Amino acid sequence: MVAFETLSTFLIAAAASLFMAWAIGAGSSGSTPFAPAVGANAISVMRAGLIVGVLGFLGAVLQGANVTEAVGTELVVGEPLTATAAIVGLITAAVLVAIGVFAGYPIATAFTVTGAVVGVGLAMGGGPAWPKYVEILTLWVLTPFVGGGIAYGIASLLRGDRLHEDYLIAGLGGVIGLIVANIGFAFLGPPDGQGSIAGALGGRLPLPAFGGIAGGLVASLALAGLAASALWFVLRRDRTAGQRRFLLVLGGLVAFSAGGSQVGLAIGPLIPLLGEIQLPIWAVLAGGGFGLLLGSWTGAPRMIKAISQDYSSLGPRRSIAALIPSFVIAQTAVAFGIPVSFNEIIVSAIVGSGYAAGNAGVSRQKMVYTVLAWVGSLVVSFVLGYGIFSLISLVR
Repeated sequence: MVAFETLSTFLIAAAASLFMAWAIGAGSSGSTPFAPAVGANAISVMRAGLIVGVLGFLGAVLQGANVTEAVGTELVVGEPLTATAAIVGLITAAVLVAIGVFAGYPIATAFTVTGAVVGVGLAMGGGPAWPKYVEILTLWVLTPFVGGGIAYGIASLLRGDRLHEDYLIAGLGGVIGLIVANIGFAFLGPPDGQGSIAGALGGRLPLPAFGGIAGGLVASLALAGLAASALWFVLRRDRTAGQRRFLLVLGGLVAFSAGGSQVGLAIGPLIPLLGEIQLPIWAVLAGGGFGLLLGSWTGAPRMIKAISQDYSSLGPRRSIAALIPSFVIAQTAVAFGIPVSFNEIIVSAIVGSGYAAGNAGVSRQKMVYTVLAWVGSLVVSFVLGYGIFSLISLVR
């Protein structure tokens, strides 16, 4: 039976985690996925907030385990986080993110949570996890260049006359279908792992191999072709409506991916405590997803407006160009269990697509302030996490 003191401490940590999840839902995961769609007038601000909350919850439950484990157990070596450390780290990060939400600047949640967790972990006496830090920093540094570069390339192709626009967008739809067919879902895999749609379908094909090609690859190509054909059909009937529908699908996929990634930032610090209270991880994922949902419904509209209108004047083509690399980078981070900032992903892609139109509507001053906020959030959260926990340890 769980001791009353242990249970009480865990409930306090869980409350801090829920606050963190709300702040994330109101900030990065709730605002960024549909911001390009709102900027292209494909969906209203309030409706975007409602939809992204539901999709973020589903992503948290179905894809949240990898990043959650990384944040909870892989950022510091030698010393697992205690309940006090988890509470200090979560509250420190949540307050900083909430300040960014109400100030109208997208604080990078991954930077803030990572800095706070590493700070309290080192203050406890843990050691730096240098290999994990290299992995994380590599993704963080590459994201603006890769995401912005891909967005620039796609936007340039859509603006050019070398390829027929409908063929190009349908082809992009096929690429997205191929990726969706191969991303991992908890309900398709074994109890301790994940499985893909292509893997599940490929295993049931009457001919599991054809000419050396695995059944999963056959299923992947079939689903990609189905997605491209369906999008082509819609575009031929009404190009504008087809582009907006594709844009909404992309926004939904990014929102789902955001839930799978960002929930780990909120509940990851609770992972070392689960053994003491014998609580399954799926229950914690559901709780974190609920917090994301509440944040998206109550606080996201303000940030959606800030990102969709302040960074770049987006049309459907540039919005599509921004969301495709955002989805790819997000799923890469989820697959490798790397905490990543969705503000960094989306903003970089939006700016990249904006430069394809000759720098139209891109606010350089806003971008400078945003980058400073990202770097500052990492440093400040680390210093506060380390300092507050050290002070508490001295008092105790």
